[in-house]
Amino acid sequence: MPLLTINDLTHAFGGPPVLEEVNLQVDAGERVCLVGRNGSGKSTFMKLLAGDMAPDRGTIVKAPGVRVARLPQDIPAGLTGTVHDVVAAGLVPLNDHEEDWEQEVRLENLLERMSLTPTADFPSLSGGLKRRVLLAQALASGPDLLLLDEPTNHLDIESIQWMETFLLESGLSLFFVSHDRAFLKKLATRIVELDRGVLTNWDCPYETFLVRRAERLEVQEREWAQKDKFLAQEEAWIRRGIKARRTRDQGRVTRLKQLRAERRSRRELQGNATMRVSEADRSGQRVVEAIGVDFAYPGAGDTPLVKGLELMVGRGDKIGLLGPNGAGKTTLVKLLLGELQPTAGELKFGTRLEVVYLDQLRAQIDGDKTMMENVAEGNDHVTVDGKRKHVISYLEDFLFEPDRARTPARVLSGGERNRLLLARLFTKPANVLVLDEPTNDLDSETLELLESLLVDFGGTLLVVSHDRDFLDNVVTSTLVAEGDGVWREYVGGYSDYAAERARNQPAKAPGSTTPATGEPEKAKPVWKKQPKPRKLNGKEKAELEALPAKIEALEAEQAELTGKLADPAFYAEKAAEVPAIKARLDAIEEETLEVFARWEELEAIKTASEQA
Repeated sequence: MPLLTINDLTHAFGGPPVLEEVNLQVDAGERVCLVGRNGSGKSTFMKLLAGDMAPDRGTIVKAPGVRVARLPQDIPAGLTGTVHDVVAAGLVPLNDHEEDWEQEVRLENLLERMSLTPTADFPSLSGGLKRRVLLAQALASGPDLLLLDEPTNHLDIESIQWMETFLLESGLSLFFVSHDRAFLKKLATRIVELDRGVLTNWDCPYETFLVRRAERLEVQEREWAQKDKFLAQEEAWIRRGIKARRTRDQGRVTRLKQLRAERRSRRELQGNATMRVSEADRSGQRVVEAIGVDFAYPGAGDTPLVKGLELMVGRGDKIGLLGPNGAGKTTLVKLLLGELQPTAGELKFGTRLEVVYLDQLRAQIDGDKTMMENVAEGNDHVTVDGKRKHVISYLEDFLFEPDRARTPARVLSGGERNRLLLARLFTKPANVLVLDEPTNDLDSETLELLESLLVDFGGTLLVVSHDRDFLDNVVTSTLVAEGDGVWREYVGGYSDYAAERARNQPAKAPGSTTPATGEPEKAKPVWKKQPKPRKLNGKEKAELEALPAKIEALEAEQAELTGKLADPAFYAEKAAEVPAIKARLDAIEEETLEVFARWEELEAIKTASEQA
């Protein structure tokens, strides 16, 4: 049964229509995901469906008695009161006979079902819990169809997985916008794409959608190329002049006018951004080392955000930071950058570090300045990867039209603001990239491009992200908050961490029940006890204790020799020594790699024996 039927919907904001004669039907039980590029009109479409805007033309028809609720993309500012009060604001009678006490019982059942504390103060909640409260508010109206606009933004993975499970078990019909590919693949039963005002239905899984869309765009490109070639031939003919006023020639002129009009009305596909990182000279082999590091904010209680951290970040490492909101991910990043001092333990930083940092709140963008001013800081040109480029041309690489480059940054959407910040940061030479939630609001095409850029980046990467696919595609190890300030490093991305965590979970007793369904679980096999790892012998212990000093000596010598080569006067006075210094620097590099490899080997033996 169709819940919602859209007929010939058209809407524009002065330029080409963002929706042009769109038709769509959403049936009961469907979970439809709307995808499209940043700025394609997805949020406008959602507002039209929710009734917040009226379309220029066309109709949106709800089936009789169908209720539609919407979870907005952003948390409303100034929302106060208890959780009970906020959720109760969404209550409406399910029928003419439902009394007030029945509504209150329904509200209490909903709060219990969603694990919400009725008396909790809404403004004091984490972002994830606020989203859960707003979802409860939308559900309080008893909707048949739920509209979700980027529901996973700013949620940690635990909250995202809770939402996935809740929505699947609720049986609600959904129409949602999401750039979280894992969330999309888990929930969507159908995908619809908004591209240049046209809505296309893709009744297939996400991976198949990517292949079919690429094939369709390739066919379209070939067709347009053929038409352009024919148009060029006809333009050449008309320039030679019409030899006679024959009917055939007049028909050819009419056809040429039609071809010109068709070419003018064509809406070209928005290209992909062209991103490049200006890589600085290589850093030392060690980027930062944490030795027994603790950190707690003054007056925050006895439990630190970081406790006993032992971590070695080497050149070329790509580490993802993972944990629930409030676990201290951003705090840990600032510690590793030297912006905060540990309350206990020691941090050792490497040499020749050039750090570029993308902050979670995007505070580095000044909304009152134009995009040009934000990127080039008042200059007409930027230097990227050693090449000078006009700022307008550089912004075009990030899909900003020249006329928009002179507009204030405050008018940008979330995805555009994120792209602008990436454009600003990538003008700065770096061998260490620190990205805090870089994927928020980015469309899938830009996400894939960013992933490729980071994989090819030759420096060190620290990234905070709740995008599971992004972590799987980019990082080489994952640093996870395990509670009480303890952080543990896992090899690989999110899927590798999740698999290892599942293997290490203790087996449940036969007959125990799952919290989600209450059904008995099957007995799981008990793993055999592994042989106890060996301990370091006395010689190895002494060697391990001496390795940090050896590394420091090598890096100090490396820094001294590099400083000599950077001094023009040295070439004038002692040019004959230059080849020997370069050879020694190469030898130091090789020796440092060998020392680090030995250190990791001995440290692994030590850690394994201590954990046994």
